Amino acid sequence: MNINIKFETKDIDWNTVSSLLEVAGLSSVEPEICKRAFLNSQVTVFVFDNDKLIGVSRAISDCVKQAAIYDVAVLPEYQGKGIGRILVDNITNKLPGCNFILYSNPGKEDFYRKFGFRLMKTGMAKFINADRMKERGFTE
Repeated sequence: MNINIKFETKDIDWNTVSSLLEVAGLSSVEPEICKRAFLNSQVTVFVFDNDKLIGVSRAISDCVKQAAIYDVAVLPEYQGKGIGRILVDNITNKLPGCNFILYSNPGKEDFYRKFGFRLMKTGMAKFINADRMKERGFTE
């Protein structure tokens, strides 16, 4: 692997980002929605193997106290090779001093425990498609 990390959104192929998120099991949204979400994020991380986009992530933050990590996605054939660590480490390093929250796909909690994340007892969510999120195991 020839890993390259990019933090800017310039020249990103949003069709590829949309596809990567879907293949990784995170979301199925239009490329334009992906673009808007990433452009409105405080930190973005894109990981490439040569020119192939293999991982993405982003965070929203006030840059002094709180941050939320979203869309940590790695192509399935690259999972287990440290790409997820690159994504999470780069986000947390760019927002020092912040508390971080995130929600993971059910069954992926152990991945985030490696970085010191713990399950919250008081977390709540209001999703646009509440029934789908319940079916996927995110809510009760």
